[in-house]
Amino acid sequence: MSVKFVKCAAIMLCSLLSLSGGKVLAQEAKSLDELLQYVKQGQAAAARENREREQRFANDKANQAAELQRAEEERARQEALSTELENTFEQNEIEIANKQELLKDKLGALTELFGHLTSAAGDLASNFEVSLASAQYPDREVFLRDLVSKMSNSDELPSIEEIEQVWFELMREIRETGMVTTFSANVSSPGGERAERPVMRVGAFNIVDTNGSYLSYENGTLRELPRQPAGPYTGWAADLAAATTGLHPFGVDPTGPTGGSFLAAIIDTPSLVERWHQGGYVGYAITAVGIFAFLLAIYRMIVLTGVGSKVNAQLKSDKANENNPLGRVMKIHEDNPTMDTETLELKLSEGVLKETPRLESGLTLLKIIAAVAPLMGLLGTVTGMIITFQAITIFGAGDPKTMAGGISSALVTTVLGLLVAIPTVLLHTIVNGRAQRIIHILDEQTAGIIAEHTEANLRS
Repeated sequence: MSVKFVKCAAIMLCSLLSLSGGKVLAQEAKSLDELLQYVKQGQAAAARENREREQRFANDKANQAAELQRAEEERARQEALSTELENTFEQNEIEIANKQELLKDKLGALTELFGHLTSAAGDLASNFEVSLASAQYPDREVFLRDLVSKMSNSDELPSIEEIEQVWFELMREIRETGMVTTFSANVSSPGGERAERPVMRVGAFNIVDTNGSYLSYENGTLRELPRQPAGPYTGWAADLAAATTGLHPFGVDPTGPTGGSFLAAIIDTPSLVERWHQGGYVGYAITAVGIFAFLLAIYRMIVLTGVGSKVNAQLKSDKANENNPLGRVMKIHEDNPTMDTETLELKLSEGVLKETPRLESGLTLLKIIAAVAPLMGLLGTVTGMIITFQAITIFGAGDPKTMAGGISSALVTTVLGLLVAIPTVLLHTIVNGRAQRIIHILDEQTAGIIAEHTEANLRS
């Protein structure tokens, strides 16, 4: 039991020594003396390690103190530098204020002059950015911008040459606003292609090419307008570009390149074809009905004119000719010379009634078209207004131009309906008048035939 106890104690002591970081290897003690020897060796090793740790701690503490000392010294040095810089800054501010006061005293009356010069140069540069003369004389505003920047820094003064250059640019701009001149410039086509072509500038109002196409000037670039003004304006521009002397008409936009509202209004005004297309399917239907009514009226006028000529020829002849209504009615009397008056009157009335539908053919249809065309126009207007208000409900009424455009398109059908109805009424009146004139001749001649037949019967 004692041997086993010694072994267990030795194992426990060796474990403790290994946990404490000792360098003594665990070995089995064969006796108590060996066990004590091992314990002494472990204590010595632990004591040595503790001394080494303490030494390291002491060294680290000394190093940290040195680092702290150096940091405090650096902070003190930076504080001193900051104080020195603050003093220097305050001295510089005082010196700058003195220099500015001295500059102000030296400038004297020139201060107001330079202020006006700066304002004039800034305004002139803004005008040059949109002036049509800049298409012929580009980059004029660059000099003015640089001059304004130079004078705004208050550390440089403009030279006499620069002041004279501002005066020169102002005078040149005034002169160019009243000049009609031709020069070459790069122009962008509606397809985006750039090419150099001769252009003509009419003062500061408009610029066109030699073909008469109007150009726009934006951001230093000339562009051909994708849509040219309708009417004689482009022709006038081409004639003016080709002329060398004399007076020539030309469409000038007085609002100039900064606004261009008049030219834009002319360009944006839809043509008759575009207005017609705005009517949509209802407008197309009204147009088709109007064309049909016009052709029908012309056809009936031609037919009635021919019939009227034949009737007039029949009036001059005593022999009935069956190629006209009056001749066919007179043929009835010729075929029945001995018929009693009442029967002949009925026969002649029957003949007149038979000829009347042929003469009045198409008149009822023309009257219906004249009445229906305005109703079709009203239908298109109501439909267009419904679509417009639906768009307003969805997208809102923030843009009055959009709403006005929709209403304008909706009213096109009403205009088309009236344009069809009014001529149709006039044509119906003319055609009906010619038909009624022939019918009146038939009635008149029929009454005369009956009177002559009655008189002849009375004599016999």
